[in-house]
Amino acid sequence: MNQAILFNDDLSFDKTNDAYCLTALLAGELITIYFHSTGLKPGDEIDSCTKFDLEEIVELWLEKNEPEGNTIHIEMR
Repeated sequence: MNQAILFNDDLSFDKTNDAYCLTALLAGELITIYFHSTGLKPGDEIDSCTKFDLEEIVELWLEKNEPEGNTIHIEMR
C-alpha cells in the first residue's frame, strides 16, 4: 500500500466531468481523482468494497504515472 496517499471519504458523482470523483492527499497536496467508467453510472450505490477497489486502482496508476497538477483522470472504459 502506498503510504504517501491518504484518501478522503468523499466519493461522489461530478456532473461536469461525467465521472465519479474523490479527493486525496498525495505527499501533502490535495488532489482530485476522476474515474471515467461506463460501468459506474450516476446514482449507482457505491459500497465500501467498490471504494476500496477504486483506491487500489489509483495506487496502481500512481506506480506507473506521475500526476500533472492536482487532478488525475483515470479511464476505466
